[in-house]
Amino acid sequence: MNFTPTSAEIFALKALEWLVGNDELFVIFLGSSGASIQDVTLGAKDPNFLGSILDFILMDDAWVKEFCEAESFKFNEPYIARQHLPGGDLPNWT
Repeated sequence: MNFTPTSAEIFALKALEWLVGNDELFVIFLGSSGASIQDVTLGAKDPNFLGSILDFILMDDAWVKEFCEAESFKFNEPYIARQHLPGGDLPNWT
């Protein structure tokens, strides 16, 4: 898939929807990010926040795999989409 900033936002919204539907992982996201439910609701309109959703999922290969398999995406698409959101062009040192 060829991503643009707009298509990357749509992709990240799908990731957010998947994350919210995963009760166990969503609680981990809220705890690790410090975000509230209200922050998540407001953040769905913010490209920076959407980038943080992809950053969170990208922290664990198992989460990437689970998300991509659930949504029929290729395993590299979350990383590529992340590059098209604010901050995604920064070097990844891991």
